[in-house]
Amino acid sequence: MPAAVTHSTATRTHTRRTLLGASVAVAGAGILSACSGPEHTGHSGSAPAGYVDPAGPEVAAAERKRGSGPVRRVRLTAAATSLDLGGRTVRSWAYGDGLPGEAVRVTAGDTVALTLANHLPEATSLHWHGIALRNDMDGVPGLTQRAIKPGADFTYRFTVPHPGTYWFHPHSGTQQDRGLYAPLIVEDPKEPLSYDKEWVVVLDDWVDGVDGSTPDTVLKELSGGMGMDHSGHDMSGMSNMSMVMGKSPSPSAPSSPSPSSSSMGGPSRMLMGSQSELLGGDAGDVAYPYYLVNGRTAEAPSAFRARPGDRVRIRIINAGGDTAFRVALGGHEMTVTHTDGFPVRHATTDALLLGMGERYDVLVTVKDGVFPLTALAEGKGDSKGAEASALALLRTGRGMAPTASVRPRELDGRLLTAEGLRADESVALAAKEPDRTVKLQLTGGMEKYDWAFDKKPYRVGADPRYPVRAGERVRLVFANSTSMWHPVHLHGHTFGLAGVAGGPRKDTAIVLPNGTLTVDFDADNPGLWMIHCHNVYHSEAGMMTVLGYRS
Repeated sequence: MPAAVTHSTATRTHTRRTLLGASVAVAGAGILSACSGPEHTGHSGSAPAGYVDPAGPEVAAAERKRGSGPVRRVRLTAAATSLDLGGRTVRSWAYGDGLPGEAVRVTAGDTVALTLANHLPEATSLHWHGIALRNDMDGVPGLTQRAIKPGADFTYRFTVPHPGTYWFHPHSGTQQDRGLYAPLIVEDPKEPLSYDKEWVVVLDDWVDGVDGSTPDTVLKELSGGMGMDHSGHDMSGMSNMSMVMGKSPSPSAPSSPSPSSSSMGGPSRMLMGSQSELLGGDAGDVAYPYYLVNGRTAEAPSAFRARPGDRVRIRIINAGGDTAFRVALGGHEMTVTHTDGFPVRHATTDALLLGMGERYDVLVTVKDGVFPLTALAEGKGDSKGAEASALALLRTGRGMAPTASVRPRELDGRLLTAEGLRADESVALAAKEPDRTVKLQLTGGMEKYDWAFDKKPYRVGADPRYPVRAGERVRLVFANSTSMWHPVHLHGHTFGLAGVAGGPRKDTAIVLPNGTLTVDFDADNPGLWMIHCHNVYHSEAGMMTVLGYRS
């Protein structure tokens, strides 16, 4: 069933025992068994010696500083369902019966109390992407909570400190590459922007339920490496072609899936020859059959209606598993106001590039007619070798809808990336030398599919590899020694792009092949926090690690 939000009528002050008692929902005979003590929130166990426990007193103290505003209660069910993508119905897993799941809307300072009921055939979880929340509500099984088993439910309860555009999804296996995602919109009680309407745009790449494919079968195929396909054909030549970086291909050179079939279920989804100058070479690993805007294919797009002259705020979220999208609105320029939830100095552009997990808010004064909002699957092509893209329509008057293959000229116009933005003064990090520098090397490749940080693939239960202390200014240096781009995501914090005066505040940023990304953040949210590539398949192969606060 769709999410439903009910608002409390008054602000109430809760004791820690009351808050934590409300945060654990035990199903049946106690599938999520309770621990002794009032601090239990479903956490998987004690932190390693010398580190802050996700349910420890330091975490509770940080949450008290955030306050406790009106409680916004939501009940969400994760279940198998049929989804209409627009002329194609697939079986998948979702929150309710729509794609994306219904947006949850709250106001900064509110307390969210969201109960997730797991009606799936396997354990799940829920991660609040971009939110600086209490550590034991971050939703990473084996690190900050126990997985929510089939038939159980769990209540996530935390204060939302910052306004902006966020989203939520599982942090369990490849589940995010199904239909398990939805926007989280945090309203600003002192909203400085003036606009008439708001349009939430969620981008996705889709494979689940198509011709027998699932994200799990895709991961299994990819994990076999590129020396041989799963029908026994030698693919070393294709692998080499995909890995060559010295060329200057077209920004959107067509690519195609391997022609062979995967013994894992359905056709092969391994992508060969995907090239993009914007992404530094190889654009991705997975040949998706569909690309979606708000759950619809380009052949049957959704439409947003406004009046000519309206000022529209568009909140764009890339919920994809393996695809960067280049986005433009035909006939319009966009004024960027936020990235990853935080305000920036306003900047105009024709197009934006979003890696997986990134968000951008833009303002557009809309014209009269019917206009395409096109999300080009950067560097990827369809089965016929043509450019692949997703589409939605903006309707403000009469006119013929553009075709699915429409390519607005704005896609080849001014392109703005995070490096070209500057943080709004209200959120810019104060200039300060780092107290600690953490260097992480991105390693691995397609041949063995051995993605990792520092050649150490993540394992559940592994001790935190990178210690920090509360109050430090921490510098993270991501050195990408691979021939693939990676959108890196830090849980529980936002960082500023270092080396850029007044660099924008973000939680997810692209590291180009053989490049380096340097970011700074203030260690002000104690606990154990995941750092990972937001390519679902890279992270599941091992490109995840943990940053831990020392106690």
